[in-house]
Amino acid sequence: MSYIPADNLHEEAIKTVKELEGKELRPKDRLSLPRQEMPSQDPEVRKKNMNEVALGYFEEQVKIEAERCLQCKTAPCISGCPVQIDIPGFIKAAAEGDYEKSLSIIKRTSLLPAICGRVCPQEVQCQLPCTVGKSLKDVDKAVSIGRIERFVADWADANGKKTVPQVKPETGKKVAIIGSGPASITVAADVRREGHEVHMFEAFHKPGGVMVYGIPEFRLPKRIVADEIEALKEMGVRLETNFLVGRTRKIQDLIEKDGFEAVFIGTGAGLPKFMNIEGENLIGVFSANEYLTRVNLMRAYDKERSATPIYQAKKVAVLGGGNVAMDAARSALRMGAEEVHVLYRRTEKEMPARVEEVAHAKEEGITFHFLRSPKRILEGERGRVRGLEVLKYELGEPDDSGRRRPVEVKDSNYEMEFDTVIVAIGNNSNPLIEKTTPGLETNRWGNIVADENGKTSMDRVFAGGDIVLGAATVILAMGEGRKAAQSINDLLSK
Repeated sequence: MSYIPADNLHEEAIKTVKELEGKELRPKDRLSLPRQEMPSQDPEVRKKNMNEVALGYFEEQVKIEAERCLQCKTAPCISGCPVQIDIPGFIKAAAEGDYEKSLSIIKRTSLLPAICGRVCPQEVQCQLPCTVGKSLKDVDKAVSIGRIERFVADWADANGKKTVPQVKPETGKKVAIIGSGPASITVAADVRREGHEVHMFEAFHKPGGVMVYGIPEFRLPKRIVADEIEALKEMGVRLETNFLVGRTRKIQDLIEKDGFEAVFIGTGAGLPKFMNIEGENLIGVFSANEYLTRVNLMRAYDKERSATPIYQAKKVAVLGGGNVAMDAARSALRMGAEEVHVLYRRTEKEMPARVEEVAHAKEEGITFHFLRSPKRILEGERGRVRGLEVLKYELGEPDDSGRRRPVEVKDSNYEMEFDTVIVAIGNNSNPLIEKTTPGLETNRWGNIVADENGKTSMDRVFAGGDIVLGAATVILAMGEGRKAAQSINDLLSK
């Protein structure tokens, strides 16, 4: 994918829309319509600012992209959506220009369309089973469901059409929500709608969870997350920040002393993994969590108004191949690094990062080294990083994940010069609640064990999102939250 100026995309879309006027489209015609690329900032401009990279579709592009949908009777796309949005329904309304109706269809099952439309990996969820993509033998040519969803949500925001869910009469029953990420937001809204009193407890000084501390501004503007939190407050959800459950208050205290009839745990997966190689304690080595939290939540990029310290890097190595690795690499570039290199021990095909994010990183000048992984981090003067000793790999047989296992190439080690290393190889679940809550069952990775309805081993305690799934996606966390909310509402109704 190469960069195309937004004006060029707009002009082409206007031309195509004019050609479609008065034309009745058959399935063959819809399959021949050009997939609409997302307008974005010029790479040379955006790599020097923190503004959102993807600019959103023009209205003409939405019309074309929505008309590409075949409106299949079987609607396989719905089965790929963790919250079962009526995708053909909202796309049909968008094609007709009725964006308010389109949004209302989405909102039946999804509370965060502006967020999910930006950061969810649609290409491995709703777009993977899309009939258009299968007909064209390329998932990248499937209908761009997420981009249409984003447009509809942004249209509603720009035109004052956002609505706050209605709340039933008060029941006098209280529910505690621990954490304020996507799973917790979903539970809070669904439980509050039934008239129950909802208290949300957040450890940080700002709510939003990983959407605020982990995902950079250039991918998800923080005002969008703030708007969703504000909507919860308007519904009557009570939010308390700087409240660390497990330290400020324990789970048992919330139930036995504070009178909460149910508790939902949505604390996420915030414990970074390291490679356990020589040199990881050197100055200049960071987990992606710490680096991104400094940049995003603590606004280190806003040097005029923020006093948050950030390591001044010139040549950065990012270890990993997921979205977090892309976020860290692109953030480092915007923080002033002269060179940023991503090392991944498999090939580009196996990378879990979204194709769009990898393409954007390449456009911005980030260098990728595939089938490479560090053996050790090299020490320079005064305990600082001076580079990596790198090993070459080749792919062997598939492992438990279904991906081919990387196998070290003997005597292939060589050195690369770096002054900063960011480790982005995944996260484990936050261990605090596990350690302070006797009787709460967890698995060997520290994830809370919950059944298909979000129920944990403790009476009246539910859990969902990354604390159960491990590091997942916003929409998957929302799906887990929806199930748990239903269980909580069923419990309180008895």
